[in-house]
Amino acid sequence: MSVELSKQFNPAEAQKRWYTHWESEGYFHSQKNPDRDAFSVVIPPPNVTGALHMGHALNGTLQDILVRFKRMQGFETLWIPGTDHAGIATQAMVEKRLREEENKNRHDLGRDALVNRIWQWKDHYESRILNQLKQIGCSCDWQRTRFTLDDDCARAVRETFFSLFRDGLIYRGKRLVNWDPHLQTAVADDEVTHEKIEGSLWTFRYPIADSKNHILISTTRPETMLGDTAVAVHPEDERYKHLIGSHVILPLQNRSIPVIADPILVKREFGTGAVKVTPAHDPNDYQCGQRHHLPMINILNTDGSINEQGGPYQGLDRYEARKQIIEDLKELDCVEKIEPYETEVGHSDRSKTPIEPYLSDEWFVRMSDLAQSAMDAVTNGTVELFPERYAKTYLDWLSEKRDWCISRHLWWGHRIPIWYCSTCTESDLKKIFKDSSRVTWNYDENKKQWLISSLDDLSPDALGPDHKLDRDPDVLDTWFSSALWPHSTLGWPDNTDDLDYYYPTNVLVTSRDIITLWVARMVITGLYNCKQIPFHQVYIHPKILDGQGRTMSKTRGNGVDPLNIIQKYGPDALRFSLAHLTTEQQDVRLPVSYECPHCGSLLPQQSEHQELRVINGRKPYLNCSKCKEDYQPSSPNFDPDPDMPIGILVSERFELGRNFANKLWNASRFLLMNLENYTPEPFLVSELPLEDRWILSRLTECCHQVTEQLDQYRFSEATRTLYDFTWNEFCDWYLEIIKPRLQQDDQSLAQNVLAGSLDVLLRLLHPFIPYVTEEIWNRLNQVAKQRGLESPFDHSEAIIIASWPQMPADWRDQQAETDLFRIQEMVTNIRNIRARFQVPQQTKVSLHLRCSQADIPHLIQSSGHLEKLARATLNRDHIGPEVTRPTATASFTLPGMEGHVPLSGLIDLEAERKRQEEQKTKIDARIQGANKKLSNPNYTNKAPQSVVQQTRDRLADDEKQRDIIITLLEQLSSN
Repeated sequence: MSVELSKQFNPAEAQKRWYTHWESEGYFHSQKNPDRDAFSVVIPPPNVTGALHMGHALNGTLQDILVRFKRMQGFETLWIPGTDHAGIATQAMVEKRLREEENKNRHDLGRDALVNRIWQWKDHYESRILNQLKQIGCSCDWQRTRFTLDDDCARAVRETFFSLFRDGLIYRGKRLVNWDPHLQTAVADDEVTHEKIEGSLWTFRYPIADSKNHILISTTRPETMLGDTAVAVHPEDERYKHLIGSHVILPLQNRSIPVIADPILVKREFGTGAVKVTPAHDPNDYQCGQRHHLPMINILNTDGSINEQGGPYQGLDRYEARKQIIEDLKELDCVEKIEPYETEVGHSDRSKTPIEPYLSDEWFVRMSDLAQSAMDAVTNGTVELFPERYAKTYLDWLSEKRDWCISRHLWWGHRIPIWYCSTCTESDLKKIFKDSSRVTWNYDENKKQWLISSLDDLSPDALGPDHKLDRDPDVLDTWFSSALWPHSTLGWPDNTDDLDYYYPTNVLVTSRDIITLWVARMVITGLYNCKQIPFHQVYIHPKILDGQGRTMSKTRGNGVDPLNIIQKYGPDALRFSLAHLTTEQQDVRLPVSYECPHCGSLLPQQSEHQELRVINGRKPYLNCSKCKEDYQPSSPNFDPDPDMPIGILVSERFELGRNFANKLWNASRFLLMNLENYTPEPFLVSELPLEDRWILSRLTECCHQVTEQLDQYRFSEATRTLYDFTWNEFCDWYLEIIKPRLQQDDQSLAQNVLAGSLDVLLRLLHPFIPYVTEEIWNRLNQVAKQRGLESPFDHSEAIIIASWPQMPADWRDQQAETDLFRIQEMVTNIRNIRARFQVPQQTKVSLHLRCSQADIPHLIQSSGHLEKLARATLNRDHIGPEVTRPTATASFTLPGMEGHVPLSGLIDLEAERKRQEEQKTKIDARIQGANKKLSNPNYTNKAPQSVVQQTRDRLADDEKQRDIIITLLEQLSSN
């Protein structure tokens, strides 16, 4: 029997049917199997700040390609999904919503109520995120879904903190940190972006003590002078040598501060050569202050306002204080000059507001030895990074060995497991906790209190009625818990079977943004906790940018929801296109437009025709100003994100994937229609006709290339290999060549080769386009349950669990490829002649071939292919070394061969010559005009270079076209 596919592939139907089937059959679930090697991956857990954008879609697609590939290769594959609580970002989003909708702040709600709100936010967006991953086709083991605040992860966090604290690798100290006054918490160096700001450079006069002279000081942050504790000069600067050791009077504060010599801080050529030193509010000044044992005066409150150290400016926001300080200094005649100045200002990546260097009590991890162990893992090859150049980013950051600030002044996150007691003694601690291995402590000399860490929560009266325990109010840096992700998701700190079988994981797929924030720290904690690396390889993929080249971001509002793309193009098109764009070198710009579903108008983002409105409490919906219709999604799988614009998104980037899926569908439809009376039979590849040996040779090479490319994470190359083979070789050539054989009575051999070839091709394509391949596989099973190359056999019920093809190397048939390639070249040249001289396709042409005597048998055997594919007849008398070129002939040359197609009787030769002459005249005029322009210096020197280059490019094209026409005219002439 034959099975007919519908005329068009329906991505939405296939997606719903097959994903439900895969889940219900348990194909995604993994468990320890001693008879199989494990292949395990943990997802970079998306933040629950909002829905996923296209950057996440790329990340999920590439992981799923690898997981499906390895599953088909016979590995016991485990892909652990999950989400990250994203402490700063998520709390910031909820607080923002609280301000906008209720005009309240977190203190109005209180800690418990705010955390409850955030949990509600988390539940909503986690559900959205997991649904998006499923729509993309991610074959995660959903039974193992984790969240960085769930009980298992929380236990791992507590164990890690406890061990590091016990080992002296975690300490509390007052250090200069990046402070976000908006969120009122410390942020990591890697979470600070630097933006160029047009500002001013102020130069002030600092009076020299016991003198009528002054010293000039330049600064871009006048308000910080309230915390100055010295003025630094270069020890070899002749202008200031005599002042070293003396004092100046700090204006406004009327405080005496020393003049010190510091060749590290001071650059003589910059500014006045004298530098104000504010150790509590500048990282370079902080280092200087430590070198010279200077006082460190903090002038800021946590919200960025001036504290009591600012005297009369207390309570003012730092920028308001700046204005007032400048005015007051003008009144004191202490302002020398004010100049425009562009400076880089650090901004919190979370709140997008300026950060302040701030002296704060924080918790730190000592990084020296831990960082070195992580560096060694890469330098000795235990952990490999792809592309290799990213190892430098990893090693450069770790080599600084800066202690890691792990405390955040937030309410959402893992609470720091430290309790304070200033009234008890160590004897009290030993008496209460005895020899418990679950509690450890040390004494803070600066604060005069005991710091107690426990694996279990401690009550305030745990030491009895005479002593009170106070818990640290802060939470841990998000990256602390996510650094444990590869082993905490597998059951650590318990020695579970999963940890033994799946750890270390095989590969981490992530973006370059978090090589330092996350990748390096996972290696550190994996080595510390498990004494093993967390993964063997790390693949760093490109970033998806918006049409303007900006990183997609929920807070910026430029993210593109992958479900919008899926609704228009389907999940297979999304996946294949994204993989096709994943090169090793470049990030990917993704310009999109909206399409009105009612009138079909294209509405570019932020165009005058686009209006985003609030409908039913959700925003923003698309409203077309042309037809005045609102767009509301109709797909049952589409749940719009209220923070992303909604509409039918159109992007030419995904046309390639959709067209490819349709090409495969149509080819398969033709094939299945021609499997009527299919009977599985064995055959020998060596005895097959030329076209069969050729397609199996090319299929073997395709299989070997794709396998190697996936093993080396060369996704773009793999898609190009599959695209070229499927579209060009299988569909455009092989199916065309084989059509006559499928119409013959003896079609069994052709059917068997065709069914077996499609079988292998579907397997190769499945990791990239799983839905369309599963749909075709199901139909192929109905008509050809038994099939195979050389030997038929039963096939798996679903392609997702089919084996990855392993083609014998000796199936590569170089002679068959050479012979068929020559046929392709002849057919292509004949088709070009037809197109060039407008010979109707139904009209047969005669072909004359001048070739060697040895080529004659092969060319005679090829005559049928030339007849079918090019409508060209090849007479035995027109083949051989003595063949001459007929008159009025279009010719072509191939290695060792000349081909001639007589045109007499096929076209009006005189009319064609006239047409070509007219075309040549037009091109000659354009060439003359372009040369005249380019020889004019006024044009080449004054016109925009892009315009000049366009003229040069058009001239080159016209000259090439002119050469072609001259050749055509020669061919139309008599010998």
